[in-house]
Amino acid sequence: MRRSSSSDARKKDTREKIELGGLIVKAGLRYEKRAVLLGLLIDGHHRIGDDDGERARLSAIGADAFGRDHE
Repeated sequence: MRRSSSSDARKKDTREKIELGGLIVKAGLRYEKRAVLLGLLIDGHHRIGDDDGERARLSAIGADAFGRDHE
């Protein structure tokens, strides 16, 4: 039984990583260097901080991008 839960956890982790990679592609950043991508994410993390307004602004941009998938 331990192997099954370990295997399930690995599958879940793999799926999550694939989904996160898909976000990079969707954002148009597929061909950026990894250092640039990591820098963008770290900078974004710092910019958001406790700023609910910035979080809401970025969330709206992302929701709009996802909404375009259905058009």
